[in-house]
Amino acid sequence: MNRIVALIARLAGLAERVGNALQWLSPALARLTVGLVFLQSGWGKLHDLEKVTNYFTELGLAAPAFQARLASTTEFVCGGLLLVGFATRFAAVPLIVTMCVAIRTALWAQVDGIGSLVGLTEFAYIALLVWLGTNGAGPLSLDHLIARGWQHRAERTPAVASSRATT
Repeated sequence: MNRIVALIARLAGLAERVGNALQWLSPALARLTVGLVFLQSGWGKLHDLEKVTNYFTELGLAAPAFQARLASTTEFVCGGLLLVGFATRFAAVPLIVTMCVAIRTALWAQVDGIGSLVGLTEFAYIALLVWLGTNGAGPLSLDHLIARGWQHRAERTPAVASSRATT
């Protein structure tokens, strides 16, 4: 019995080490997946705004031409930001709002309970976007590079405030 417990403990330790070594992978995959989907979707919508406007008119949305431009631009710009990992936490918010509006206006008839709601692809996007918004873009991103640059700059710059306080 002790051998089984020891084996399980070793396997758990191995799984934890592998998981820690691959922590960069989860946010990178989430950003690339969701970012590419929204970038492509926004690009397609921007190049056929009349079709999107007509669809929004059928849904009964107010100011459908404006809404079509807004949603298309949001998807394209924020999708691109996610793709490269720049301003990830900020880019996630308008995309979450866009998906909530899409669910409520276009897909709400399909929702008859929590199971059907969480089964929607749009809900999966919301879940990934919330995760990216709370955890950030990860180490394989422009956000991370910029933060490291600011950190190194702060470490090299002498404390100006403390030198002024002594004069």
